[in-house]
Amino acid sequence: MATVAAQDLHMATIKAVSVFQSIKEAFKLDHQIRPPRLTHPGFPIVLRPLTMDDEDGWNEVRWRNNDWLAPWESGDPMHGGSITFNQWVQRQRRNEQHGVGVIFAIEYQMRIVGQISLGAIVYGAMRTGVVGYWVDQRCAGRGFAPMALAMLADWALGDPFGPALHRLEIAILPDNARSLAVVRKVGAH
Repeated sequence: MATVAAQDLHMATIKAVSVFQSIKEAFKLDHQIRPPRLTHPGFPIVLRPLTMDDEDGWNEVRWRNNDWLAPWESGDPMHGGSITFNQWVQRQRRNEQHGVGVIFAIEYQMRIVGQISLGAIVYGAMRTGVVGYWVDQRCAGRGFAPMALAMLADWALGDPFGPALHRLEIAILPDNARSLAVVRKVGAH
């Protein structure tokens, strides 16, 4: 009787280890994000990964738009004094390697005019991510933010080389009327 119980326990242990190994392998999936250069025929913006060479252009547009963006800012990691632009870009590359986020520059006529990010990516059954964006005040009202959002969504949700998410959450402060208009323009709710 004791031998049968020991054999049953041994088989149950083997099955549990097998299930654990299967779960462990499932979490080894490659979720690395390889952000492409995104364009749309007939529309003049480009979404592309930020690089270390973007420091001057990015800083110029951010500083010039400080007052415009300040009421809606959830946090600007670059100007808190604790991180350099290069460290911030390196952090973005690590986030891409781990599949948890990506930041694109919004470019118009080869100049940075904004930024759109996809972060807090969760895989498994949820397969979701959070989108945030900003545009240069000089470009507001020209359709750049809605088009950038649509381009990012197409890539994140439907591109076989994107993260293949099921849903996106767009992070907006409730009293940001301009940003609420952006999501209405792309049909999000």
